Amino acid sequence: MPGLSKDLFVYAVLVLLVWVAREISLLKLFKAGDDVGYWLGVAGAVLMLILFIYPIRKHFKFTSKWGSVKGWLVFHMLLGIGGPMLVLVHSGFEYGSLNAGVALYSMIIVALSGVVGRFIYARVNRGLYGEIVSQQDLKTRAGLEQESARSLLSFAPEVERTLLEFAQHERDALPGWRTHLRRVFVMPVWQWLVYWRCVRLLREPSARLAEKMKWEADKVADRRRLAHKLTRRYLNAEVRVAQFSAYEWMLSAWHIAHIPFVYLLVVSTFVHIFAVHAY
Repeated sequence: MPGLSKDLFVYAVLVLLVWVAREISLLKLFKAGDDVGYWLGVAGAVLMLILFIYPIRKHFKFTSKWGSVKGWLVFHMLLGIGGPMLVLVHSGFEYGSLNAGVALYSMIIVALSGVVGRFIYARVNRGLYGEIVSQQDLKTRAGLEQESARSLLSFAPEVERTLLEFAQHERDALPGWRTHLRRVFVMPVWQWLVYWRCVRLLREPSARLAEKMKWEADKVADRRRLAHKLTRRYLNAEVRVAQFSAYEWMLSAWHIAHIPFVYLLVVSTFVHIFAVHAY
């Protein structure tokens, strides 16, 4: 799945950056209190301060001409990576006082929360940007795929029945947070179990159809690959439609959880800066 591949690439890059920051800190080239360490901390704090332009641009009318929301979102995410990385290098992955520890761990929590938010946001919106995909649009696209799958899988009625049962089960599910969590964490596993069951169910009808049509081995293999592809397409479409409302709910819950930690980060950072300069 392209979306999952992109996610894995992004998270691999983040892990690599943290590893690089850790390796730099192990070299002991500077300390948090010397000139280099100090200005690294200042640079990281400034980048994270600039992050707040994105919510301002997004929510206030007088900022409507400050560039596109899409561009600011990308800028927001880049700063959300660069700022914490500079602060990690500045700190050397250590803290010498309580206020420094609170600021550091608040930053780590906010950064990790941002990674989670990006994952959820990408599933509620097209790509990484701002065009909300309505659930009805997903249903329409899924419906086209479902009709295509059913018409081309008519030679395997057991597979059709299995796919329809999978879809109907989710359509009859009661709304609520338990259903949302199940659709996000359990449904993908169930999807692949159903897929492999369909693969097994396709073997016998595929062989009968090949014998009836007197197909060559290459034609049989092509038709089997097409059937597998259509089965995956059907299941993916149903999962996307079912998960849409779940990710919308998770995005709302994420905002509620994310904002208090942002405030804690801002307060603890100012306390840390004041303590560094006062003492």
